[in-house]
Amino acid sequence: MTDRCNDDSPALAHLDAGGFSAWLQTAQTSLQPGAVSINVPCGDCRGCCRSSMFVHIQPQEKPTLRRIPRALRFPAPGLPKGHVLMGYNDCGACPMLLNSECSIYEDRPQTCRVYDCRIFAATGIAVDRGTQPEIATRVSQWEFTYESEQSRAQQQTLQQAAQFLETNRDLFPPGFLPNFPVQLAALSIQIYSLFAALTAPADSGAAPIADAEIAQAIVSSVRPAGTEPCGAAVSSRG
Repeated sequence: MTDRCNDDSPALAHLDAGGFSAWLQTAQTSLQPGAVSINVPCGDCRGCCRSSMFVHIQPQEKPTLRRIPRALRFPAPGLPKGHVLMGYNDCGACPMLLNSECSIYEDRPQTCRVYDCRIFAATGIAVDRGTQPEIATRVSQWEFTYESEQSRAQQQTLQQAAQFLETNRDLFPPGFLPNFPVQLAALSIQIYSLFAALTAPADSGAAPIADAEIAQAIVSSVRPAGTEPCGAAVSSRG
């Protein structure tokens, strides 16, 4: 029996997202090849399982592919042969979600293992409340703690990096920036260190680097579009 469309779960209080600096380091590691999983304090939340997600499954994920019926998989657009997506049911839920639990949890896709909705709270990138209300609610509840003033400054810089991507699409080649919020948030994490270095105040009093130059540096540092970093390949209809 699959989950019902309606979710009458009570509203949750603010939730501890953990120390920001420690989280950022983990998030950066999760985007590297070979990342295993992220320990997200999900509790009873199943928002990402019920938010009309297309889940990317890589060809090397043999145990996962064996657990998911072929009828639920289709080729992933723009990715090499063997990469597939799994869709969602009429309620927007993952077809592997049964009675509010993942029926293939031990063999769940790598995308699910590294998905972390705290990325939206960290970057300030908005979740579409109309299409992903459970995730949007959860994001509004996360509260990071800060190990130091430097930790606060790190989040400020990360949010500036995310805002730079959102407001300067015209400076990037067509198709370079992802359209889905979770992928844009992941890209913000990926470029964080570079962006921080490029926008740091110059001790010599040199003029700030122009936005166009920052965008070009980002393009040069990031792998070509279509080779999505781990954890960024969950997309939604929103």
